[in-house]
Amino acid sequence: MLFNSIEFGVFLPVVFLLYWFVFARNLKLQNLFIVAVSYLFYGWWNVRFLFLIALTTLVSFVSGRLIVHYQRRDTGNAVRWYKNRAWLISAGNILFNLGILGCFKYYDFFVMSFAEAFRLLGTSLQVHTLDLILPVGISFYTFQALSYTIDVYKKKTEATDDIVSFFAYVSFFPQLVAGPIERATRLLPQFYKERTFSYPAAVDGLRQILWGLFKKVVVADNCAVFVNQIYVDYTTKASFSLVLAAVCFSVQIYCDFSGYSDMAIGTARLFGFRLMRNFNMPYFSRDIAEFWRRWHISLTTWFRDYVYIPLGGSRGSRWQRVRNTLIVFTLSGFWHGANLTFLFWGLFNGLLFLPLLLEKKNRRYIDIPAEGKTLPSAGEAISIFLTFILVTTGWIFFRAESLAQAFGYLSAIVSFSPVTGSYISLIPKKICFLVVFLFICEWFQRDKEHALQIDIFPRWGRYMVYYSIVTALFFFTELEDIPFIYFQF
Repeated sequence: MLFNSIEFGVFLPVVFLLYWFVFARNLKLQNLFIVAVSYLFYGWWNVRFLFLIALTTLVSFVSGRLIVHYQRRDTGNAVRWYKNRAWLISAGNILFNLGILGCFKYYDFFVMSFAEAFRLLGTSLQVHTLDLILPVGISFYTFQALSYTIDVYKKKTEATDDIVSFFAYVSFFPQLVAGPIERATRLLPQFYKERTFSYPAAVDGLRQILWGLFKKVVVADNCAVFVNQIYVDYTTKASFSLVLAAVCFSVQIYCDFSGYSDMAIGTARLFGFRLMRNFNMPYFSRDIAEFWRRWHISLTTWFRDYVYIPLGGSRGSRWQRVRNTLIVFTLSGFWHGANLTFLFWGLFNGLLFLPLLLEKKNRRYIDIPAEGKTLPSAGEAISIFLTFILVTTGWIFFRAESLAQAFGYLSAIVSFSPVTGSYISLIPKKICFLVVFLFICEWFQRDKEHALQIDIFPRWGRYMVYYSIVTALFFFTELEDIPFIYFQF
């Protein structure tokens, strides 16, 4: 079920009314209701994969209980044996979840890569692929379940004995299929506490849903049509057209994914939950390090806490810091999909990040860009522009279907093939207007959680903005059904 579908438009108000007016008096029933509607939400796409998410959840829940059980058995000479048991259970749960993820997402890639390597050596191998359908959101809920087991083992959170709350934590429908990737330390305790309806929180949630819907349906989908037209036949296009398409894809992927996150966070607020912020105006970043603190924050911090820091983080020798950084960025690329393009994209960003890390400049921009000023300084504007160019170059590899296409696209750009017609005619005027409108709104709201937090406006001014966005949803919505990009991950 998609957030921008008619089905969800019916689903959400019905669930909202039942949640607050029927099940609000009993916390256990309310959580059980969340599980039921979350499974309905997920099963709407493919009911067969409900078993998969249920299995992941159950195994992680049991693992957490067993880890605590053995960690508490500290009598006599059996201490080390029991601690080893706890470690084995934790490791087993990690391998189990990663095994499921690997089977569905990476098995065919490794098998085909293995066969291709032998083919280059002159040996032909007969291999069999699984050709499995990738379950929507499997990378998201798998990482969410993994973080729970790891945190229980490290004693950063208590193992829950409330199986209903744990099932609700893993399957919570607003962020189930495309994040944010929540931690048990943050989200799970919210299922233990009674929730009361907050009118201001619900209003702000609706505003964030509206802004996310605008970014996805109006901006991202319109950009997608133009980008697809260019990529499908990029070898015949002028260099400037390719540059425009690359820029539009940068806007598309941001509005597509952050739009989903806004809708997820806003929807959660309607039900009394606070999800972590997943995007923080990333295209106003002044270097790559700042960009990665502002882009897909839940995944970036996940890899930081569960991979980068355990490897040693920024401690150790220069070589160890380089190794740790490249491992994390490469894994981040691989998380997105079983394709060399994603691996290269991750490595590319890692190489851009390394000089800042080695020169200890990766934390120099932790404030709000141009804080307290209307416009950035000339130096800040240049830094923002150059960072955007580097990020956009990386997105070319992310968007391409193969490395050959990505390098071919870049080669076509630098070939400086002539433009036929005017520059303005190369891109639809409505896209220019929408993109400019988007960035103006977000620039002036860069210190807020989302662009529609406009409480300083008079009431009539706020409603004028809301009605304008609703009108844009009707007049600028593409008829073509364009799925969320991150549903494939």
